[in-house]
Amino acid sequence: MILAFLIAFPLLNLGYRFLSLAITTGVTAIALYGLGIQFGQAGIMSVGHAAFVGIGAYTAAIVAGMFGIGFWLAIPLSIVMSALCAGMVGLPSLRVGGQHYIIITFCFCALLQIILTNGGTFTGAATGLDVGSIDHLFGINFDQLRNIYYLVTLVLIICLVTTYLIINSPYGRTLRAIRENEMLARAIGINIGLHKIGVFMVSGAFAGMAGILQAYYLRHISPILYGPFPSLYLALMIMLGGSRLIYGPLIGAVIVSFLPEIMRLDPIDSRIAYGIGLLIVVLLLPGGVSAGLLDIYRRLRPRSLK
Repeated sequence: MILAFLIAFPLLNLGYRFLSLAITTGVTAIALYGLGIQFGQAGIMSVGHAAFVGIGAYTAAIVAGMFGIGFWLAIPLSIVMSALCAGMVGLPSLRVGGQHYIIITFCFCALLQIILTNGGTFTGAATGLDVGSIDHLFGINFDQLRNIYYLVTLVLIICLVTTYLIINSPYGRTLRAIRENEMLARAIGINIGLHKIGVFMVSGAFAGMAGILQAYYLRHISPILYGPFPSLYLALMIMLGGSRLIYGPLIGAVIVSFLPEIMRLDPIDSRIAYGIGLLIVVLLLPGGVSAGLLDIYRRLRPRSLK
């Protein structure tokens, strides 16, 4: 049903505003699926995830400007670069954990923003870099908003399926074992360090894909898009939507991106609403909105069968 809605959404003719908002939500959800695997399966939270989105975006923009490499050839470069950087940032987690690692990711995100702002012509400094359009593929013109939407939707579906396969694979079960009891997992022979670095790189790969899509959709990127504040928003979304269920990241992205627009909240009111919503989720729905909806469905289902 969700797949059918995603495909049919542009046919509803809701206008440019809602279609562009749907594209932004889809790109955000792609990044959130990576963070969801890291946090939901391995139990390792990051508040610097926007930095890896930025690395993917800037990699695409820089190789396009310096070497003329277009969108399609830049995809693997952005994914690999973000994955490698995420793996390197994840190295300190082998010695520290919990709130200490969260601080490390926050500091890395702030440091990256400073580097990008002071990178001169290489990074475009504070004004950022312009990005061209997506090259035609099979005659499809991606200058049309509807075609970009379907491209983002296709990537989102691929990420959703990939997440499902990871969750239900032996690798996913190993990550959950580490999340539940790291000492016990180490005692039974699980290579904790290898699996942690692996999940960081997987998370970074998702972020890199989101970054290149964002860069080519916006046509211009700047350091402010990938600083600490956007990272906190990503962490907020994954906690609101829920990180352990397959639709959690998508629900979180929709809640934070769509609801303020539908309710016509100004930025200050929306931040207040986010804070209240997060408190409600932490106190009443620790598994996120997705887990709460699933629990309600399970309670109502037996009654409907009677």
